[in-house]
Amino acid sequence: MNRQKFTDKFMAAFFILAIIKIIGILAQLFHQSFWSVVGTLVIFAIVAFIIFVVLMQLEKKEKESNSSGKGRNGGGNFYLEASLFDKIRNKYEELAQKYISEKDYKRAAKVYMNLMKDYYRGAKTLEDGGLYNEAAVIYLKKLKNKSEAANCYEKAKQYKKAIDLYKELEQKEKVGDLYRKMNDAKNANIYYQMVVDDYVNNSQMVKGSLIYRKKMELPEEAQKILLKGWEEDRDAFNCLNNYFANIFDVKKLDQQIQELYQKTPSEKKITYLEAMKHEFKKDPKLQSTTRNIAYEIIAEKVATRSEIVNELKHFNPDDEVILKDISRYKTGRNRIFRN
Repeated sequence: MNRQKFTDKFMAAFFILAIIKIIGILAQLFHQSFWSVVGTLVIFAIVAFIIFVVLMQLEKKEKESNSSGKGRNGGGNFYLEASLFDKIRNKYEELAQKYISEKDYKRAAKVYMNLMKDYYRGAKTLEDGGLYNEAAVIYLKKLKNKSEAANCYEKAKQYKKAIDLYKELEQKEKVGDLYRKMNDAKNANIYYQMVVDDYVNNSQMVKGSLIYRKKMELPEEAQKILLKGWEEDRDAFNCLNNYFANIFDVKKLDQQIQELYQKTPSEKKITYLEAMKHEFKKDPKLQSTTRNIAYEIIAEKVATRSEIVNELKHFNPDDEVILKDISRYKTGRNRIFRN
């Protein structure tokens, strides 16, 4: 490639780019400020300069290859092009970072999207700059990412747009949360109830009860679902433990502990005993009831589960005598079995 040919190619490339850019500027002139047009021209100048540098490097490399006369042109060109590509990307990155440092997030995003074709970084830059609506459009139209778009619409307080996307994503609890922010309790509770139903169908009774209690403000319904979980043996211990935890009046709690115990079938009494350990520590006023229930369960099960006597220490933490009794009981049984 002689210098005249190189100059002709460069001028042709420059002329084509200039025509395209001028057409774009004229088309947008009535929609952009003066400084926006100036900024566009600066970017164009940078691109033109980079093309000039690339052509110069290619001419230099071709001359070197022709003078050497060796068949290594292909590999050399590949590495040259890769190196130049990296340099171009670095220049674009520097330009984007410069705009970000100046808090000009729109221009930074344009560099990422128009010059680097990196739509994710463009959208993220807009989001970081608080341009949530603009970011949402990029996430949705260019990246097909409904979740990120919904999140941006939510940050922009465009709740209806966010709700539409969360409905498509079947994020029912999130839909309920946004209706709640809009003070639309009716629609919020419709979607919260869907969430509760899903939890119940998957035997996640505690999670369902938390939706009732924390988000729908229906504590009685929360207790019903926990009692249902206990009775139907669906995460029974956690349901019973949370059921008792939601009763704040000690007298009422004492009464509930006794009433539920009377209805507890034999096969679930070991689980009830575990719950009594927690209730025993809760309040001194509960210790008499929980200790008596524990004694009954231990006496009933000791014949088939001798190790259950160890549970006595949880209900007599300061009684050293009972610990010795437990030890003697276990030693005596071991001797019987050895004989």
